[in-house]
Amino acid sequence: MKIGIPKERRPLERRVAVSPETVKKFTGLGAKVVVETGAGTSCGLTDELFQAAGAEIASDAAGAVGDADLVLKVRRPMTAADGTDEAAMLKSGAVLVAGLDAVQNADQVRDYASRGIVAFAMELMPRITRAQSMDILSSQSNLAGYKAVLDANEYFPRAMPMMMTAAGTVAPARVFIFGAGVAGLQAIATARRLGAIVSATDVRPATREQVMSLGAKFVAPDIEESGDGEGGYAREMSDAYKARQAEMTAKALEKTDIAITTALIPGRKAPILITADHVKSMRAGSVIVDLAAEMGGNCELSTPGEVTVEHGVTIVAHLNVASRVAADASQLFAKNLWNFLSPHFDKDSGELKIDWADETVTGTLLTRDGQVVHPQLKGEG
Repeated sequence: MKIGIPKERRPLERRVAVSPETVKKFTGLGAKVVVETGAGTSCGLTDELFQAAGAEIASDAAGAVGDADLVLKVRRPMTAADGTDEAAMLKSGAVLVAGLDAVQNADQVRDYASRGIVAFAMELMPRITRAQSMDILSSQSNLAGYKAVLDANEYFPRAMPMMMTAAGTVAPARVFIFGAGVAGLQAIATARRLGAIVSATDVRPATREQVMSLGAKFVAPDIEESGDGEGGYAREMSDAYKARQAEMTAKALEKTDIAITTALIPGRKAPILITADHVKSMRAGSVIVDLAAEMGGNCELSTPGEVTVEHGVTIVAHLNVASRVAADASQLFAKNLWNFLSPHFDKDSGELKIDWADETVTGTLLTRDGQVVHPQLKGEG
């Protein structure tokens, strides 16, 4: 069985879908792993490291994936409109496993079906205990939350911890985190390690204990409403809640040095949590890091992909933040894919024999037998 790993070609993407560790594991099952040359260079994984782990190196993408039975990627394939039709390189019947942004790219999902590709969208992994080790959103969000604090620190003109010096005392920075999911909790922990005073808010009351366990203050509107949605995600709140939240946010941001926003609603534009008026109310020199920039942003004045200054406030809206920690992000992503796929390998034959009834399979499977089969996209077939 051949497993092909092409180099990622989307802008700002520095990750790779396998690591030397997972190459060794796949070859240990009897698979042939072929990695396109330079696939891991941007994250410090050289061709030589992959070869030492048992991989073969192909000179181009076609050589890596052209006759592959299983293709592993970080991001969805490029299309003809992007300049290179990567899906066209895959043979009919090939299994594609990646973060495919399926809900936002239904046309491309239909294209996988028409080509006979069996596609798995790892971002749709169900939020069940058994699948935690397969969850690419969690592993990558963890690193994004960490990096967000470092990005904020880069643009913040003061020190973050309190410092007692002979020349006087430096007051600690005040950090406010919007959203206490995986990214938000890691941002809290990182900001606390750097000595900041941290507060956080989330529409899900159950996050209060997690926030407080990390030494941060939990802030929420005084209105009885839960934002717990399906699969552990947050849902959109009522207009009454949003109005009370906006009042709370305005008061909090007046005293905030660094705000980090992480709020996302699956398959929808990111909710606006920081308005233009909120930005105006913040002190000059303050920093906002918008981790929801790829979905439009949680800050009304964010410009996705750019760092801008509005009313004296620096707004950091980097895209693909996990890729800014590419080495660790690749290692974790590769392990997520291994954890998902390894139970479906036949130990005797070394072939991939997918259990189509497995919950992690039914949750992520987009296309099979020329049809779109995922419940969220079935009408697209």
